[in-house]
Amino acid sequence: MTIASEYAGFALREARGVSPTYERLALAVSGDAELLGRLGTLPAGKRQPNLLFGVVRLLGGPVDDPGGFRDFVLANWAAVDVELRRRATQTNEAGRCAVLLPVLAALPQPLALLEVGASAGLCLYPDRYAYRYGDRLVGAGEPVLECAATGVAPPARLPEVVWRAGLDLNPLRLTDPADVGWLDALVWPEHAHRRARLRAAAAVATADPPLLVRGDLVDDLPALAARAPAGATLVVFHSSVLYQVPGPRREAFARLVRGLPGHWIANEDPGVLRYDELPEPPGDALYNVLALDGRPLAFTRGHGQELVWFA
Repeated sequence: MTIASEYAGFALREARGVSPTYERLALAVSGDAELLGRLGTLPAGKRQPNLLFGVVRLLGGPVDDPGGFRDFVLANWAAVDVELRRRATQTNEAGRCAVLLPVLAALPQPLALLEVGASAGLCLYPDRYAYRYGDRLVGAGEPVLECAATGVAPPARLPEVVWRAGLDLNPLRLTDPADVGWLDALVWPEHAHRRARLRAAAAVATADPPLLVRGDLVDDLPALAARAPAGATLVVFHSSVLYQVPGPRREAFARLVRGLPGHWIANEDPGVLRYDELPEPPGDALYNVLALDGRPLAFTRGHGQELVWFA
């Protein structure tokens, strides 16, 4: 895939109907030879649209006007280059808990949650948020996570979580204004509801901080998993993380996690973890595949806004 096609694909499959600003911006970048040339000097994993747009927003650049964006990136390329190389997309979208909830609630309780690629750990609190599936409300309090669910009934109750831990190469701290600023920069421009949700979820996590460990998803996972309390069901999970992991390392992780006690929930692009048989996705947008212990269950949208069950 060329850089130009990556940006055009992002515009049409991820941003269309979700963020007009990023759709317009990604299409402009896809046809700009000079910007594509600058991006081509970066490692492959540092060229993605979400990362570039987030870095420009973090540095105070404009994203609402493609011309102004282009001028800012070219004039400030040295600073943009540094931030692209040192950062990764760590979108900590609490809304993803809405697509995980039906699986988590059906597992033997209580749960010990271990998230790989946890960022600041906001997805480690599925038991603390409220959910709205159509006209059905599950749980109470803030934030309320909205999800259009098809083919599966909302759970009758929230899961019971007795331990929560996260593993990340660069865990973010909600007590650090710079880390919170990066999380905010990764929220798409029009998404005021997601920005409010980030603040509400951060308040939940700050009141009861999770165990966040800096480490590698293969080398350091067994030791962290061994810290889960006896008598609880260990659940290792991840959402939109493995696309950043090289193929051989991804395969090593899958082999490792299958050998751990408990369960494994993956919510990833279908090209990242391959399954023998999948139905056709429900539309042209980009969908993740939700799977339990290697068995695909449903299609999901990236911010947790839709769940289409097919299992």
